[in-house]
Amino acid sequence: MLHDDINSIRPWRQIQRRACRKIKVGPLEMGGDAPILVQTMTNEPTKDVAATVAQVNRCVDVGVDIVRVSCPDEESTTALKEIVKQSRCPISADIHFHYKRALEAAQAGAAELRINPGNIGSADRVKEVVKAAKDYGCAIRIGVNAGSLEQDLLEKYGEPCPDAMVESALDHLRILEDNDFFNTNISVKASDVFLSVAAYQALAEACDYPLHIGITEAGGTRMGTVKSSIGLGMLLWSGIGDTLRVSLSAEPEEEVKVGFDMLKSMNLRNRGVTVISCPSCARQNFNVIKTVELLEERLTHITTPMSVSVIGCVVNGPGEATYTDIGFTGGGKNTHQVYIAGQPAHRLKDENIVEHLVGLVEKKAAEIQAGLDAKKAAEETQRAAAE
Repeated sequence: MLHDDINSIRPWRQIQRRACRKIKVGPLEMGGDAPILVQTMTNEPTKDVAATVAQVNRCVDVGVDIVRVSCPDEESTTALKEIVKQSRCPISADIHFHYKRALEAAQAGAAELRINPGNIGSADRVKEVVKAAKDYGCAIRIGVNAGSLEQDLLEKYGEPCPDAMVESALDHLRILEDNDFFNTNISVKASDVFLSVAAYQALAEACDYPLHIGITEAGGTRMGTVKSSIGLGMLLWSGIGDTLRVSLSAEPEEEVKVGFDMLKSMNLRNRGVTVISCPSCARQNFNVIKTVELLEERLTHITTPMSVSVIGCVVNGPGEATYTDIGFTGGGKNTHQVYIAGQPAHRLKDENIVEHLVGLVEKKAAEIQAGLDAKKAAEETQRAAAE
């Protein structure tokens, strides 16, 4: 899609997001009309401040909004204070088993406390966590997981099921509300796609809080991406989801990239270059697979939303180029056609493909960004004049 058309969504592509209240997680808004936020989680030992901060900031470089950091012991919550100081994004503290870690994490500057009701302890302990969140301005995520439901719910329902997960979430939401705390979001995750989707669908109808969606423990990069795309795609298509994490057995940066690719593919959030490319066949007039692989590596630094088509032959190449900011179509005799803003611009020989396209994309991105910045400045001036 040409950049100029990014915001003119066709009726059959519209997604009506679920209406819910808006909360604050550090400086960010979540829910309501706020952008769908992308999250991930560090896997370095939290007590290793330098390694954890480096990992957090690598995720920031690829667009992450919130990074969750595990706080299993006092040494970790002590390190968290320095991690928060050095991080370039809000930090969510992941708390299990010991409620005192939540109190320490709040004091250390966490923007959010993620607690699992099934293993955080009694209602009194949850109340103490609520007080700390109020005192230090934290959000709370109620994180229900099918693998750690409360024993009484397992006895009641016989096994993890959507009703049990939603009941767990609402029980603990009630505790927060009874303590006059409403800066809350909720997740009901399972490794089973159907269980997760059904639980989120039921929860979406049962409350108006922002929902953090994910398929937990989804697997390695390939299988985890497939499972997450199916489950999260179903939820996002139906308007459910205000923040997400793609849970992969991979580096956190990969989770962030996949999360943004999901949102871009559904036109829910646009960041960086969307590459439209053919799977290649015997008609290809250049090595499509290698070209796309290199382009994706070389274009990760661009954050401006734009589109590039890379098609191996003239069957679909000219048509795809019509709707992209930069188009490239394979031609005969090792000479290929380059399109800019949907129009034929010039031809190119084999040996210059990647370098030439990177240069064109960087130039076009700068032009688009200048236009976006000018539009934003004009809107702010107009808004200020109206006030």
